[in-house]
Order: sequence, then structure tokens, then C-alpha cells
Amino acid sequence: MIKDEIYWYLTRIPHGKVVTYGQIAEHLGNKNLARAVGNILHKNPDPVKFPCYKVVNATGKLSRHFAFGGIEGQKARLKEDGVEVIGDRVDLLKFLFRE
Repeated sequence: MIKDEIYWYLTRIPHGKVVTYGQIAEHLGNKNLARAVGNILHKNPDPVKFPCYKVVNATGKLSRHFAFGGIEGQKARLKEDGVEVIGDRVDLLKFLFRE
């Protein structure tokens, strides 16, 4: 099931790294699923087990609709995880998880 694969992928993101919605969609085999990935993550049943705060858009921008506290909530969690956030963006050259 796609939802299970998305949540499993989140558990693979190391400390101090982020991924993009499109990156998860590509892992699923269809980069056009990025919006669907976002919709599924918005309903994350366990944000501790499945760290959706580590997902940003293709330009590194944080999510206005982050399910657990908006941009400020996502920013706080990323900073706690060792990811530098400047304004509402993450430097993907520095913090993007590359398999």
C-alpha cells in the first residue's frame, strides 16, 4: 500500500537530513505523486514514529500546512534534529538526504 511505503520511507531519513515530497514520490515510482504524498503525510497517525517534519518542498520551503504546528512547529522540530532553517527554508545542498 502506498501509504505504508511513504511512512516506511520517513523512518529511513537520518538525523539532520530532509527529503522532498517529490523525492518520496520518485521512490514510489511516479514523481507526479508529490501532492498525494503531502496529503497522506497531513494525516500522519504517529509523528514520532514517522517524522513527517523532515519533508519539505522542492525548493526547501517548509509546509504552511504542517499538521503539527504549522511552519513554526516544523521549524522547531527540524532545528532540534540538527537542520538549519533560515526564514522558512532549508538549504537542500547541505541537508538533503541522498541515498
